[in-house]
Amino acid sequence: MSERLQKVMAHAGVASRRACEKLIEAGHVRVNGSVVTNLGTKVDETDRIEVDHTLINQEEPVYFILNKPKGVITSVEDEKKRKTVLDFFKHKVNERIYPVGRLDYDTSGALLLTNDGKLDYLLTHPKFEIDKTYVAKVEGIPSESELDKLRKGIRLEKNVKSAPADVKLLKKVGENEQDGLIELTIHEGKNHEVKKMLQAINHPVHKLKRISFANLNVDGLEVGKWRPLRKREIRDLFELQNQENGKNN
Repeated sequence: MSERLQKVMAHAGVASRRACEKLIEAGHVRVNGSVVTNLGTKVDETDRIEVDHTLINQEEPVYFILNKPKGVITSVEDEKKRKTVLDFFKHKVNERIYPVGRLDYDTSGALLLTNDGKLDYLLTHPKFEIDKTYVAKVEGIPSESELDKLRKGIRLEKNVKSAPADVKLLKKVGENEQDGLIELTIHEGKNHEVKKMLQAINHPVHKLKRISFANLNVDGLEVGKWRPLRKREIRDLFELQNQENGKNN
C-alpha cells in the first residue's frame, strides 16, 4: 500500500512530518533518482528515497499493545509536556512508532502502537468497522429500554447519530449498588463517543476502560505495561481486511 512521502520519511526518523514537508518543497528529496517537490507524492516499500543524496532506511514494521493508564495523553508528543503513551517506550524501542487511534486522557485500556501505516489505515478507517469493546462504570442503573436506544443508535448531536452498539448491563456496583457496570462494543471512532452515548441516556460515565481492540486485549498485562504482538495476532489483524473485502465482493 502506498503512503504519502512525508509520512514515510517521518516514520523513518528523518524529521517531524511538517519538517519533512519543508524538505520536499525545498527540493532536498529524490524518489527513484528524481527530485520530488509535490507533497501529494505517494511511495511504497519498493521506492528508493534519498534526502540530500542519503538513502533513508524504511523501518521494519513493529507492533505493540499497551495497557494505557488514565492520565496519559494518546499522542506522539504534547505541547504542555504532559506524559504521553510514547514515554513508556523511551530507550526501549528504536523504531518511530505512534498510537493507532486514540484513548481519552482519563480512559485506560488496550492501545495498539506501530510504525505500519497500512495496518493503521486498516484499523482506523470507518469502512472496516473494527470492533472496540469498553467497560464503563456509569451513574445509576440503565434500564433495558435505555440500553435499547444504544443498540439502535442514538442521536449525540444535532446531525450526529451513533451506529448501533452491542451493549449489556454486567452488574450493579457501588456501596449500595446504585451504579451500573456496562459493557459496550462499537466500531466507530468519533471523539468521546462512548461517553456521549451514555450521557445521551442520562447515565454519565464515571470510569471507562477499553478492554479489547479488534482481536487484541490486555488480559494479564498490568496497567502501564506493554508487549510486542505475537505473530498470530498480527496475522489475525490483517485477516480482518480480507474479511471486509469478502463482504464487499
